[in-house]
Amino acid sequence: MRREPTARQLRLATELRRLREAAGLNAREAAALLEVSPAQITHIESGLAGVSEKRLRRLTSHYACTDAEFTDALVAMATDRARGWWEEYRDLLPGSFLDLSELDHHSSFLHEVSIVFVPGLLQTENYARAVFSSRVPELTPDELELRVRHRMARQKISVPYEALIHEAALRIRVSDRATWQAQLVRLVELSEAAHITLRVIPFDLDGFSRASSTMTYAGGPVPKLDTVVRDAPHGSVFIDSEAQLNAYRTRFRKVEAVSLDPVRSRDFIHRLTKEL
Repeated sequence: MRREPTARQLRLATELRRLREAAGLNAREAAALLEVSPAQITHIESGLAGVSEKRLRRLTSHYACTDAEFTDALVAMATDRARGWWEEYRDLLPGSFLDLSELDHHSSFLHEVSIVFVPGLLQTENYARAVFSSRVPELTPDELELRVRHRMARQKISVPYEALIHEAALRIRVSDRATWQAQLVRLVELSEAAHITLRVIPFDLDGFSRASSTMTYAGGPVPKLDTVVRDAPHGSVFIDSEAQLNAYRTRFRKVEAVSLDPVRSRDFIHRLTKEL
């Protein structure tokens, strides 16, 4: 029995519960189909217990799930036993840090809208240290360095990544001028990477309010398994309902449509480095 399921394990549990409810079955009826106790179904649907490929396929069949690609994706989630690099931080950092790393690792693409800070996946070490240093209550030196080291490790992604960064995030100096300049230069360098697309949301947009929403949109193996991550006072919030995913897809496209194209964005950031 798991004590603290990961966000990925909870997502699998949620999808199995949704399939059961869509089929109009209760936990007792689902248990009878597998010849297990209702408590076992409850544990599976709360992420406290795993489920084998055989049992998962039996459940999706009984739930009349005809989407083979979706079922295969759920099986992959249920049977993945690999330990990611983030496991070295377990019991050292809050679980949300590990959940974000696992989400990055399994994503097919990443889209981000950032308003106040440069996105974590693009931050220099000094910039990240300055961001974490502003935390209240203040972190101990060891806690601070662990967070910075973890953030730098998260940046080793290779999936397509598109970041829409508001001009405010580019101009706010989280530390001194040297840190600011190094961060801008780093963004110009990263904009040349084949898998990274950077777009700037300039101040000079009339009546634009959509940029007030920071978010990360992570593509799953199938669209049904996409995830949106929002920051909250108590940590990251993972959003996965179909209606909200559709809303955030639309929001990202609308923000993208009014952002500067990649070439103009690179020139924009380069010009900012000359303002020092």
